[in-house]
Amino acid sequence: MRVIKKLNNNFAICVDGEGQELIAYGKGIGFPKVPYEITDLNVIDRTFYDIDSRYLALLNELPEKVFHFTVKLVDIARNELQYELNPNLVLTLADHISFCIERARKNIYVQMPLIYELEQSYPKEGKLGRYAVKQIERRFAIRLNPNEASGIAASFVNARYSSKSRMDVAMRWQMQFDEILEDTISIVEDEIGIVIDRDSFNFARYSSHLMYLLKRISSNQALDTDNGIMYQSLREEFQEIAECVDLIDKYFGEKWKFSLSDEEKLYLILHVNRICVREGL
Repeated sequence: MRVIKKLNNNFAICVDGEGQELIAYGKGIGFPKVPYEITDLNVIDRTFYDIDSRYLALLNELPEKVFHFTVKLVDIARNELQYELNPNLVLTLADHISFCIERARKNIYVQMPLIYELEQSYPKEGKLGRYAVKQIERRFAIRLNPNEASGIAASFVNARYSSKSRMDVAMRWQMQFDEILEDTISIVEDEIGIVIDRDSFNFARYSSHLMYLLKRISSNQALDTDNGIMYQSLREEFQEIAECVDLIDKYFGEKWKFSLSDEEKLYLILHVNRICVREGL
């Protein structure tokens, strides 16, 4: 196996014997000068194929313990679920779990859809979500809202590859989503005064969260709980971001005829703020 690019000390982009590109994990494989040949494959602990390059920045951001926990969780999910999972799931779910842990440690709780409601349609995914929450609490010594399981379960649901019979519907939805994504990200850029790289991981992460938000709204599962105190607190702490989110809400109302609840706006404030921080605001 040939190492062609270092990502960090333990991750590298490699090419296997059949000429396929992959991400390899192994202690210290990023140390030697690249390119070089790995002659002893025992130094490689895991390989990941078909990872979108936009997500590679996560390998330098995610806590290693969270990453390894998620890898094992996805392995379990692949044995439990009867469909193929998107290869990017290991990174996007690790990011979701990392953010969940970060919020819990800062006592920022965002009410998620009720796990028992999601389990009515997706019992296996719901079971995995509940299992993940228990394991996160045990391994990271934190307490989580039990409904965090629904966010993890939804990650598995959304990581399914579309079947051929559903492809036309998926394409029509994607065309509409692309328009909404670009419109809302342009509002952020115009109001906050930053330029967001469309090929960056920051953009991909915002895109994922917006997709989940729109799916909840389209299925009448929008977040709407009594979290007014936290919402008002965040509005005061991130006033400029909150005003930007108000404009996004206005855009949804004028163009798409729906409005965001305070809970959805609270969640959006958190994610828009993450974009702004990482883009150097």
